[in-house]
Amino acid sequence: MDNLKEMALRLERLVLGIKPPFWLMDEGQQKVILFLNHVLKQEDVAMQRLKRQATKTVELRWNEIEFRIAFTPAGLLERVLERKGSADLILFLNEASPLMILQNLAQGGKPPIRIEGDVQLAAEVNWLIDHVRWDVESDLARVFGDEMARLSVQIARQCVQALREFVKTVQSGLQVMKTGKQNSND
Repeated sequence: MDNLKEMALRLERLVLGIKPPFWLMDEGQQKVILFLNHVLKQEDVAMQRLKRQATKTVELRWNEIEFRIAFTPAGLLERVLERKGSADLILFLNEASPLMILQNLAQGGKPPIRIEGDVQLAAEVNWLIDHVRWDVESDLARVFGDEMARLSVQIARQCVQALREFVKTVQSGLQVMKTGKQNSND
């Protein structure tokens, strides 16, 4: 089992060492902005809150990736290509491992973040993270109809629950392997 764990760590280090080409990062960031604006347009309260933060910038840093956005007067997001000065708010994603980030998100948590900058803006960003959700079912219903959308979302929820249970089972198994005893709560 130690060999398997070591292989997984080596694979992760290899993947983290690969830097995607500029064009892929550029296109990916643009798609993220389009998606986030789509979600924000469904939430009038969020857009109103963001209008008060117009022209302020937020930068997300993770490993060697930097992604800067600005809030528009319309209450939406735009990507900032020219980096003049420091952002109003900088969010440092402290977890280097994408697998750990995904695991944390799958369990309903947030990845560890260090925050620098405007406290009020940080509160607004935190509010957005806590309250704005993508209405997947509504979007699917426009394309496939209400019944297929409802069924698709139900299946997706069951898959997410199964994934959470799987992660929990793997963690318990690894704990047993480390300590040699089984947790009586499982």
